[in-house]
Amino acid sequence: MSEPIRVALVDDQQMVRAGFRMVIDSQPDLAVVGEAGTGAEAVGVLERVPVDVVLMDIRMPSMDGIEATRRVTALPDPPRVVVLTTFDLDEYVVAAIGAGASGFLLKDAPPEEMLAAVRTVHAGDSVIAASSTRRLLQHVAPMLRGAAPVAAPDDRALVELTPREREVLVQMAYGATNAEIAAHFVVSEATVKTHVGRVLAKTGSRDRVQAVVLAYRTGLVQPADLLRNAPA
Repeated sequence: MSEPIRVALVDDQQMVRAGFRMVIDSQPDLAVVGEAGTGAEAVGVLERVPVDVVLMDIRMPSMDGIEATRRVTALPDPPRVVVLTTFDLDEYVVAAIGAGASGFLLKDAPPEEMLAAVRTVHAGDSVIAASSTRRLLQHVAPMLRGAAPVAAPDDRALVELTPREREVLVQMAYGATNAEIAAHFVVSEATVKTHVGRVLAKTGSRDRVQAVVLAYRTGLVQPADLLRNAPA
């Protein structure tokens, strides 16, 4: 059996961390290996403890989740970061993704959705396609148009994309999974994975989320497009 996915919990509420730990440690393929109650504490823990995925709260004392995410993702062999948020903190989500987060999760998401997010991010994808994050993206998308993420991909890279790669990026921005993109274009999932990989490479995007941010920030996709075209 392979080693479990190592998870760190960062939240200033101990009861929240305890609940997350109980759910995560109940899974044979997941294990909580670190906790922190502030952003500064999180950076210290993650400098010492090897971690695969971090669940990062945004609002915390001493150092917020945005600055903590920026520092954590700058570490050698950094973990993937999933920020925890609510609809009324959308502006923080944009900032956190710009700081290097690989996705976002609603704080009141059901346990199975949190577990799926950890596994998805660890596999190298982003938590941009789950139904709840699609709804969140509808709220965040209008703000992405003016966002300027840290270490943002080069806008000129869009010119390097083939017509099909641009179409795939648009579908990614709508929150479509690889399977849904494959069905949309009537191609195999393997073909879609190849296209997604080329989109990330050509745009210099760290992951799927960064590519989606680029799509909105450059105007390739408009917020109104998401409302009309997001998968059900």
